[in-house]
Amino acid sequence: MNPSLIFILIAVFVDMLGYGIMLPLLPFYVQAQDGGAAIAGGLMSMYASIQLVSGPILGALSDRFGRKPILLLCLLGTAFAYLLLGLADSLSLIFLAVFIDGLTGSNLTLAHAYIADTTTSETRARGLSLAGVAFGLGIMSGPALGGLLSGFGLSLPALIAASLAFGNTIFGFFVMPESLPPERRESKPFSHMFSWRKQFAGIFRQKNIQKFLVALFLLNLAFAGLQTNFPLYSNSRFGWSPSQNSYFYLYVGVCGVFIQGYLFGKLQARFGERALIPAGLTFMVIGLAAMAFVPAAWMLFPAVAVVALGTGTSIPSLTALISLRVPDNEQGRLMGGMQTLLALTNIFGPTLAGVSFEVIAISAPYWLGSTFSLFALMVVIWTVDHGR
Repeated sequence: MNPSLIFILIAVFVDMLGYGIMLPLLPFYVQAQDGGAAIAGGLMSMYASIQLVSGPILGALSDRFGRKPILLLCLLGTAFAYLLLGLADSLSLIFLAVFIDGLTGSNLTLAHAYIADTTTSETRARGLSLAGVAFGLGIMSGPALGGLLSGFGLSLPALIAASLAFGNTIFGFFVMPESLPPERRESKPFSHMFSWRKQFAGIFRQKNIQKFLVALFLLNLAFAGLQTNFPLYSNSRFGWSPSQNSYFYLYVGVCGVFIQGYLFGKLQARFGERALIPAGLTFMVIGLAAMAFVPAAWMLFPAVAVVALGTGTSIPSLTALISLRVPDNEQGRLMGGMQTLLALTNIFGPTLAGVSFEVIAISAPYWLGSTFSLFALMVVIWTVDHGR
């Protein structure tokens, strides 16, 4: 494996470990300052909204100045945000911490751009898949570590997360090489870097990736709200307790790590990205529909494994296919734009899942997700056919 890829995967894992520590505890930080669920939800909406703007701009800056300095800046911002959260004694400081983290929270975007720089057309999807493994391991480990540390006070998890982020910054400064040499960098005027309209809208003006971006948006929208909705669904339909849901989430995480860490490499080498994208989307259509209509609780486990197979093969393949259609000096802007798409799904997905759950039926978020996946599949098939 490319040593540069190993460095960035370590950085992604440590970053997601800190994020996993903090995310489940954020409502308790708000509660400690006499805030409620509405404020905690507002904080997450603010975080996603800020990333709508910051993602493409930070990606474009990395195209101009290199990945390493911008990534270090983002890691440092994350470390400072966690430190501020651990020391916060008011809601205003909590909001400031989340604002800073949202402003500099493009670490995964820049990591994807770094991977695009250091991989070939044959290995890019595999590299992005391994980034998903590092992401998944961090997200799986973080909540457990955060729950353990919170027994010693709410400040300790935040300070540990801040230490991890500071350590990650030092690691990147001394060990991680720059992935984008000067001759491959963007040369547009500096003022263009801070234009969100030019950076984000410019991506969608590229006709060779427009429809693939639409498919990626629909794919992410298909399950964006399911993580927050699933505990309500499993409790209402099968009477699951929080502990049963936690075991289910652990199972989902293990499936994701296995698929992206091992199975994807085998499938990608044999079939290639163009075959895995429609296959993965088909699995999502089937798996999400099955989750909506299974008659027994145990059937959720094979159904969600099919969903995990779908997301674990389609997302890295589709991301790699889009990346290979964009010049080297625009990879950061592209990855930032895709983060903006993801932020949009994180804003609208939970709301759509919640409203459909309450207004239509408790299974509605899942068959809606299956429908979105079907639309994404139709877009991909239509685009590939017309491309030929």
